Amino acid sequence: MTLQPIVTSMTYTADRAWLASLHGTNSTETITLDVSKLTAGTHYAASTDTTQPYSRVLSGVPVGKITASGLYGAFDPAATDGRQTLAGHVFAETLFAPAATKVPAALLWHGVVIAAKVPGGIDPTKVTPSVTGPQIRYV
Repeated sequence: MTLQPIVTSMTYTADRAWLASLHGTNSTETITLDVSKLTAGTHYAASTDTTQPYSRVLSGVPVGKITASGLYGAFDPAATDGRQTLAGHVFAETLFAPAATKVPAALLWHGVVIAAKVPGGIDPTKVTPSVTGPQIRYV
């Protein structure tokens, strides 16, 4: 009897169509996302593949910092927990396990973003400009 090992690999290309320029991409910050403040299908792609059970947070999701926990969740101008203030955008897609409640991510806080291509959408008129906060220019 001969054993023949089988190796499977999967790759995907991050969709950064929302990114208008490489400006600022070399100075991202590390943040931790609160998965409960993200919406499946809008902010992350939930895995439906039993051989690859990891879901992935989409690149470009706008986030705000939750005041009480220090974690980050989806930017929401109507929120009152800190997420009403834009902190930036998730720079790179991040995989996370099904039971994960917190996910590390890279934050783009300085750069140029195409508003129409942001996952989940963003209305730049609802972003409060700040000299001490994120420096994002929307086109």
